[in-house]
Amino acid sequence: MKSSMKIARGGNLRRVLTGALFALALTVPTFAAPAKVRVAIVQPMAHKSLDQIRDTIVAELKAAGAASGLDFEIVTLDAHGDTSALATIFQNEKGKKADIVVPIATPSAQSAKAVYDGSKTPIVFAAVSNPVAAGLTGADAKYITGVSNNIPADKIVQLISDFQPKYKKIGFLYTSSETNSVSTIKVAKDYCAKAGIAYEEASIATLTDLPAAVNTLISKGVDALYTGNDNTIASAMPTYTDIAYSKGIPIYCGADSMVADGGLATIGVDYVQLGKQVAAMVVKVAKGAAPSSLPYETLSDYAKFVNLQAADRLKLPLSADVQKAYKVLVEKNGVSHFGR
Repeated sequence: MKSSMKIARGGNLRRVLTGALFALALTVPTFAAPAKVRVAIVQPMAHKSLDQIRDTIVAELKAAGAASGLDFEIVTLDAHGDTSALATIFQNEKGKKADIVVPIATPSAQSAKAVYDGSKTPIVFAAVSNPVAAGLTGADAKYITGVSNNIPADKIVQLISDFQPKYKKIGFLYTSSETNSVSTIKVAKDYCAKAGIAYEEASIATLTDLPAAVNTLISKGVDALYTGNDNTIASAMPTYTDIAYSKGIPIYCGADSMVADGGLATIGVDYVQLGKQVAAMVVKVAKGAAPSSLPYETLSDYAKFVNLQAADRLKLPLSADVQKAYKVLVEKNGVSHFGR
């Protein structure tokens, strides 16, 4: 009899414990991944930086999906340089019930915000130089987060001295409609004003303005040219470099891809690392994190890159210190290490 009582009491205890654990489980938030998470990655145009970000995000999401059990349906879309087409692309994705939208670059992110205004669809932007100036923060942006590619414009101005210790005047060239580019140039100009460095500036509205703008800056006696994270100009680096280098004027850039396409040097963003950070945020959102709980991120590490072919084309000697401090992105014979 005693033995049977012990068994009964043990059974009751098990039932009590099971019930308590079940009740506790009901109070703990859990995430049930949807059968398929549609992620729409949208870029304004194709060029090396944006493509590298896109490809990295895709690869990282596929790997994360395999590891976590999330089933990502990834679509990549390109406006092919027509920013007016971005709204249509986002409207289409809104109609297709995209679960997470990933706009690459400032124009895409601003268009996504406008189209999804009032919607709870999460937006995780990539490569927006100044999210605050772009209107992607604040009370009306609680479903928006992402990773900024803000670059150290003052440090890029400083690096000119590594290659041209006796330079006198910088020429700043940017696209007037690109908020990211305008804000970067403003930082560089503010630095020059404080440091007493002379500069000239020119902006373009479209790529047809590029040759005239470059020639105007050169006619004003600039010794060096600088363009930040400017998607329009990045897509036309061969034209830019052909004009400038024919006059012996080096071009410094805000992105390693622009150096890979002919620029001389940069302290710039590692776009593979940026893509990885964006993908990690997308995974967090897919698992239930609210974008408002994920403040936008920036990169703290920057890499120095040099294009030896450009230096040779400019007949610009490089000191031993420069050769030690900079990673070679393009060899003298044109072999590129970009993306490797």
